[in-house]
Amino acid sequence: MPNEQHSSKLKRSQELLVTTVLGDVPTLFLGSKLRNWGYRSIFFQIGNPVYIQNGVEFIGTSCIEIGNGVYIFKGVRMDARGHKNNKIHLGNRVAIERNVDIGCLEDTYIHIDEDTFIAPNVCIEGPGDIKIGKHCMIAAHSGIYANNHNFADPMEPIKYQGVTRKGIVIEDDCWLGHGVTVLDGVTIGKGSVIGAGSVVNRDIPAFSIAVGIPARVIKNRITKDIAN
Repeated sequence: MPNEQHSSKLKRSQELLVTTVLGDVPTLFLGSKLRNWGYRSIFFQIGNPVYIQNGVEFIGTSCIEIGNGVYIFKGVRMDARGHKNNKIHLGNRVAIERNVDIGCLEDTYIHIDEDTFIAPNVCIEGPGDIKIGKHCMIAAHSGIYANNHNFADPMEPIKYQGVTRKGIVIEDDCWLGHGVTVLDGVTIGKGSVIGAGSVVNRDIPAFSIAVGIPARVIKNRITKDIAN
């Protein structure tokens, strides 16, 4: 245990040194190229080319994998610290827009597959595993939360009652509109569209159009059937 703690502190010190020196170098002054080169010493894996703007915060870089052709814009925060089994994976050509927050806790795997676009101000949080498929579009101000607080005991503060963590799956080619909230334990089927402002608290079948609080299916994209 002491050796593990020492190793963790060394990794964190190296991470802080590299990200402090390179993290705020302006993009116009070769900052992105310098980060693409320098971050290879601290990330578990980083592809080529990768475009990382200045002002991006990374924590737990030894648990972060970044594919080829990934774009990460200003104000993004990616936090994989907390456990050696944590992992954040960004597939090839993923784009993470400004002020997106992606965070693990313990034993958390967040997987965003290739060609997926995450718009500004989206929050993606464990500790449950989260899998977002290929070619997805997650619109601005959406929240994907793979946890749920227990609150059965009214005499005990909710913050001390722990959480459940079932995980979330968003399959390939899904479009989540502006301000969608996806709650723990949900699977959104392939090719589905979730209307702006909806709260998804149950599974959505493939190729569905769903809207509302809570979200309900109103139409199937293939059969064109309209729900009653």
